[in-house]
Amino acid sequence: MAVHQIDRLDGYVRFLQQNPAEGEALFRDLLIGVTSFFRDPEAFTALEEKVIQQLFAGKPAGATIRVWSPGCSTGEEAYSLAILLQERLEELKQTFTVQVFATDIDSRAIDVARVGVYPAGIAADVTPERLARFFSHDPELGIYRIQKGIRELLVLSEQDVIKDPPFSKLDLISCRNLMIYMGAELQKKLVPLFHYALNPGGALFLGTSETVGEFLDLFQPLDHKWKLYQRKGEAQGAHRPAMGKFLPPLTADGAAPRPAKAARGEVSKVPLRELAEQALIHAYTPASVVVNALGDILYIHGRTGKYLEPAPGDAGMNITKMAREGLRREVATALHKAAARKETARYPGLKVKTNGDFINVNLTVRPLTAGPLDPATGSGQVGDKDRPEAPAAADLFLVSFEDAPAAKGRSGKAGGKGIGVADPAADSNARVAALEQELRAKEEYLQTTIEEMETSTEEIKSANEELQSVNEELQSTNEELETSKEELQSVNEELGTVNIELQQNVTELSRANNDMNNLLAGTGVGTVFVDHQLCIRRFTPTATQLINLIQTDVGRPVGHIVSNLVGYESLLTDTQTVLDTLIPKELEVQTRAGDWYLLRIRPYRTLENTIEGEVLTFFDITEMKKARDALREVDKVGRLAIVVRDAFDSTMVQDMEGRILAWNPAAERMYGWSKAEALTMNICDIIPEKHQEEALAVTQQLARAEVLAPYRAQRLAKDGRIVEIWLTATALVKDTGEIYAIATTEREAVKSDQ
Repeated sequence: MAVHQIDRLDGYVRFLQQNPAEGEALFRDLLIGVTSFFRDPEAFTALEEKVIQQLFAGKPAGATIRVWSPGCSTGEEAYSLAILLQERLEELKQTFTVQVFATDIDSRAIDVARVGVYPAGIAADVTPERLARFFSHDPELGIYRIQKGIRELLVLSEQDVIKDPPFSKLDLISCRNLMIYMGAELQKKLVPLFHYALNPGGALFLGTSETVGEFLDLFQPLDHKWKLYQRKGEAQGAHRPAMGKFLPPLTADGAAPRPAKAARGEVSKVPLRELAEQALIHAYTPASVVVNALGDILYIHGRTGKYLEPAPGDAGMNITKMAREGLRREVATALHKAAARKETARYPGLKVKTNGDFINVNLTVRPLTAGPLDPATGSGQVGDKDRPEAPAAADLFLVSFEDAPAAKGRSGKAGGKGIGVADPAADSNARVAALEQELRAKEEYLQTTIEEMETSTEEIKSANEELQSVNEELQSTNEELETSKEELQSVNEELGTVNIELQQNVTELSRANNDMNNLLAGTGVGTVFVDHQLCIRRFTPTATQLINLIQTDVGRPVGHIVSNLVGYESLLTDTQTVLDTLIPKELEVQTRAGDWYLLRIRPYRTLENTIEGEVLTFFDITEMKKARDALREVDKVGRLAIVVRDAFDSTMVQDMEGRILAWNPAAERMYGWSKAEALTMNICDIIPEKHQEEALAVTQQLARAEVLAPYRAQRLAKDGRIVEIWLTATALVKDTGEIYAIATTEREAVKSDQ
């Protein structure tokens, strides 16, 4: 801003937008290119002793040693590494392939490093022995030039280490005094990047003020003082750089859109001045073409058929190929001179063969110094409406062809072979002058060709290095893509496994849900789930018998539903009370059909012990109620059994087949059989044979529900004696009226009764 005398920052922003070259200059000023040969000599000594000597250990002859110097600036550090490696190679006396990749974001610094020429001041940093071995000195210019052998070890390339793919399979990375200009976040990205690029056991060489920071799991120190580190193996959860951070975007942001073409049929006024200028230009300017530095024709003005013709072979629009005989060499020479010197090149009086004759032509090639070409001011050779945008004027040249008058003192056809000579001496001098001029033209053409070859050689060499660098980057990117592919395959397999597990879980959940629904429906327990607002969320089929529920009642409040319960109108009140107090409640309710249910109202608790509503359950206790009543009857029967047990008379119970079912103690005393023995016997076992038919008739009478008066009978005792008894028989009847047993009471008859 001070240089351009701009006071406000927004003014400088506008200046940047209007002058693209200023942005490049600002970018160059922001870069810090401080470097020197063997900077910090003690650090390089430590590097030589602890790293360089170990790089070749264990490697077979012919192996490749790969070194990367990111942020190499003008190349001093990279050449220092190459010198150390070359010295080690000479000590080992073995053949190895050494590659030193030197990269920097500054293209101008890379160009300086490619030339390999440094001022005489480097003698303060490089020992005399190394200067003599690896540099050639030019005392007149006061420079040192790096020797070709060291230069060929380097592959120089422009690279942004932050976003471009790194090199891979490296044995050494020397990144000194680069990370100190970066923030903590960038440093955290670079260190894992270097770990990824290095081979196992590879070395990292940092500046004296730099460290690997928190990544001690990736590198172990070799020299704390001079910041030499060795790469560890793959750590658990190693910080692998993401692919997206090193792949450049497919399109550049901020590209200025092309102006829209005028709509077809749009009529605009053409000023008279413009019409006049176009007519004058068309009438009085020589035939000309606009070409780029390669000679490709971009625009044609006037009639150029006398000077240019289509070249045989593949169709093309290159002026050096289309130039007629007598123009081709001069056009190429003039175009090269104009491009190299940025000045106009003129070749007057050229003899050009046209239609079997020769004409004299003045050739002029001048650089276009104005803005982009506006074809609207030219002739109609190329359609203006469909013309593409022209490149910047600095890359364009105007080639003009102008007919020249015939040389004086000659007769016959201009430039023809039959030339009359007025004066032999003058003609001889003219021929000598023509030959000298032709010789000078050929010398210029030869010099131009040599310069073009040298330039092409340098460009090819530079392009070769760029291609090597791009190849390395593509190889690194390919390896990263392979790794990403393997990781994606692994992730895909894991996703497949997870998907299978999810499908199994869904199946199990569906099965569990079905089991729960069938369980709730199969238990016969009526269940109703309600939320905080006492609205129905879910219910079982059994609950519809107690409360008039249908599927569309889900979401309705409990108080809106009519129940089938008799004498119970406080369902809503009890439900709200349990929700407020969280104290469960139980009570017995009866339906209109006469069935009894136990109603339980409890809070609905989740696994996290939070209350999300209530659960109402109805347990059918109808049979339980009947069992209670039966127990009461049994209790009465039990008390009666005590009376029977303690009675003096013998009491027994037999089924309709005569099997003895009950036998009291009095029967044991009367007949002598114990209760256990009697329960295995039939009534016929204790009736004399002659009285069995009589006993059968009595049983049949009782089966017909006839009432019998006490009668006299005989029974057999265990000891074989006959016991005279009075017998009272009673039929035992079920609730259905069916006789299922006979109870008898027997009293021994005394002799007076006889």
